[in-house]
Amino acid sequence: MKRSLLALTLLAALPFAASAADGVSYTYVEGGYIATNPDEGADADGWTIGGSGAIAPNFHLFGSYSNQEIEHTSIDFDQWRLGVGYNHELNPNVDLLTRVAYEKFDAGRNADFDGWSVEAGVRGAFSPNFEGYALAGYEDYDHGIDGDFYGRVGALVKFNPTWGISGEVKFADGDTQYFVGPRASF
Repeated sequence: MKRSLLALTLLAALPFAASAADGVSYTYVEGGYIATNPDEGADADGWTIGGSGAIAPNFHLFGSYSNQEIEHTSIDFDQWRLGVGYNHELNPNVDLLTRVAYEKFDAGRNADFDGWSVEAGVRGAFSPNFEGYALAGYEDYDHGIDGDFYGRVGALVKFNPTWGISGEVKFADGDTQYFVGPRASF
């Protein structure tokens, strides 16, 4: 019985044995400019704020909020994203990253959708002042909106251990979304 309990305890602690890759922080806050360019229809742009907080060596919570206005209209929409992520060190500079999130899209006028997303990929520090990531994901919303696969690539140029400029491009079927803005890492 004691051996089984010891084995179970060691097995439960295994995910916590590793930590983030060197130079990669999962605790940060960022904000900036966001734009969406659909294949059909009008472009939109606005602002966003987001962040992440490490809650254990391999787990973090993340979230973001954005507000964009469709050009040549007075129509705007909000997007929320809240989730949990798991990172596992593949080598000293690269993490395997998996995340799951609640998604919310609200354009008013009965265009209010709840959904979810999952994504997996890699994130790493290529030098003390530069890190990047590449993720593949799937998102799905309610009210009969078909799910969609997407790709997300991003980079962070660090001026010092705290401050940097973050950029990201999300490629989905039907639109491309861009983000650029300052990031404070802790």
